[in-house]
This record gives sequence, structure tokens and C-alpha cells, in this order.
Amino acid sequence: MFDNTHAHITTWAIAIILFAVAVFLRNAGNNKAATIVQMILRVFYLLIIATGVTLFARYSSLDPAIYGVKFLFGLIVIAMMEMILIRLKLNKKTGIFWGILIISFIITFYIGAKLPLGWNWFA
Repeated sequence: MFDNTHAHITTWAIAIILFAVAVFLRNAGNNKAATIVQMILRVFYLLIIATGVTLFARYSSLDPAIYGVKFLFGLIVIAMMEMILIRLKLNKKTGIFWGILIISFIITFYIGAKLPLGWNWFA
């Protein structure tokens, strides 16, 4: 099941959707629904990490440095998603966290697409 990236891609795609829904609900003032979505999103964070660790353990011998960098930036993406949602709940500024999230996501996606299990868009 974890010999390929399907489970990992599915979990982060769903997590991105849940993150967007949580942000929209929080901005709309529907705090109870946003909290429920955020709790579900936290389960997907764990699934993303679990599938990522599995892929990392299986394939990092191909190029340990680049897999490690992708793993690190993936964790930063998850951390920034959570920080944004928490700071929205507390009505604090989130600008810098959005910037870090976008940059980290682009780096993570680019590295993931360049890896041997990626889509080879950048070959």
C-alpha cells in the first residue's frame, strides 16, 4: 500500500481542502464548525506524517539529503497551517505565517515532484 505515493498525496490533498475550509469558517465567524474541521485536520496531519515517514524510511537511501530536506519542509508546512488556524482563533496577525506556509509548500511540492517517486514534471 505504501510502495507508492498515492496515500501520501491523498492525505495532503484532503488536508489542504480541510485547511481552506477551516480558514473560511473561522473568517466567517463560525467558530464551532471551524474547531471541528480543525480537529479532523489534525488527524490528517498525523496521516501525512505517517505516510511521509513510511516513504522516507523506504526510499531515503536513494538520496538521503534531499529526502531529509523535503521531510523538514513538509513539517514546516504542517506547523504553519496549524499556527495560522490558532492565530486566527485568537484574532492575531497571520501574515508572516502565510508567507512561510506558501514558500515552504512550494519548496516541498517542487522537491517532491523532482524525487524519483515524483511526477517528473521538471526533468
